[in-house]
Amino acid sequence: MDFPKYNGNIHPDEWIKDFKNYLEYFKIKQVCYEDRMKVALSLVDSTISLPTGIDSFEKLCNALKEDISFTIFKNTNERKLQSLKYIPESRGGDTSKFISNFLKLCYNAEINDIEEHKKYLYKSLPMNDYFSKEFYKKMENVNSINELIKKFEDIVVEESNLIKNESIVALKHIATGKYLSSAENLCYKTGSCTQLVFAGSPVPDSNSLWKIKFSKGLATYSNTLIKLQHVKSNDKFLGINYYSGGFSGSYYYKSPSTDHTEVNCNNTTYCDDYHVWNENWKFKHGKSGNHQGYLKSNDIINLSIVKPYQSGQVEFLRSHDIQFTIEDDAFQEVVCHNERLGGNDEWRIELIKQYIWTMDILHD
Repeated sequence: MDFPKYNGNIHPDEWIKDFKNYLEYFKIKQVCYEDRMKVALSLVDSTISLPTGIDSFEKLCNALKEDISFTIFKNTNERKLQSLKYIPESRGGDTSKFISNFLKLCYNAEINDIEEHKKYLYKSLPMNDYFSKEFYKKMENVNSINELIKKFEDIVVEESNLIKNESIVALKHIATGKYLSSAENLCYKTGSCTQLVFAGSPVPDSNSLWKIKFSKGLATYSNTLIKLQHVKSNDKFLGINYYSGGFSGSYYYKSPSTDHTEVNCNNTTYCDDYHVWNENWKFKHGKSGNHQGYLKSNDIINLSIVKPYQSGQVEFLRSHDIQFTIEDDAFQEVVCHNERLGGNDEWRIELIKQYIWTMDILHD
């Protein structure tokens, strides 16, 4: 096997290291040092001028680095580093290959300062608030390349679990282990008589998938309102109904078993002069009163909704073991209430499919 010539397209340190390994592998190391140097010198491309008197690998390496070809090689790799872009795995990117390429370019360009590493890595990131904020937060006290890559991987892992606008999610009721569900064309026999909502299967199924919607790319724990669109029903959302007027007065519909506020799956087309629909929910972390940050998969949350026609009263989404029946089928009730929060009000949001941002591929 012929060893490749040195033509200025590899770092001299790497080429000499590979050459020594080549000698070792083919048992050429037993040849005298002078002959080994002659072989190495003969493998340097004729376009590269070397001074006389090179009698060691160290001198050869220094000579190769002093040649203009090495300056061009370094500058080329630095330009590649400047234009390097990280594509998140949600868009088909490969983090392992990206990091390998990043480290190789830094090595070839002889960029060794950790602050320079941070600068180039930051420049490669997508243009969105998450990567920018998290990078500066996590990298501030990083002092080594290994720590830098570890922190970057932490950011990537967290990003893969973020709940993005229009992602598909499921909501698991913590206390009973069942998923928030609705069934197309199956309606309450009482109350609004619209499409029912219940806690159904202990594993996610087609009835328990919801498309989450909000105004930004990411949902934060600071006053973000969300909508939950039932995937199977397409145009219907999780919400509550208010009935206004008529002989019986004005009221929110009552749940079938406990007379709390009925939760159903509907949309604004249902509304008329007598019916008002609210599908805007607020979430807060179930384990922290003042939780900050982004909503992400496996967070335990409380969901609340405002009753504007009852002086802005806030009610929370709840399920429990209580059931109601429609014909011969029993369903675990889901309601809204204004009682004290407890275990029955906790839901784990699970990411089923992360929505792919168009902005994910935009960079500086």
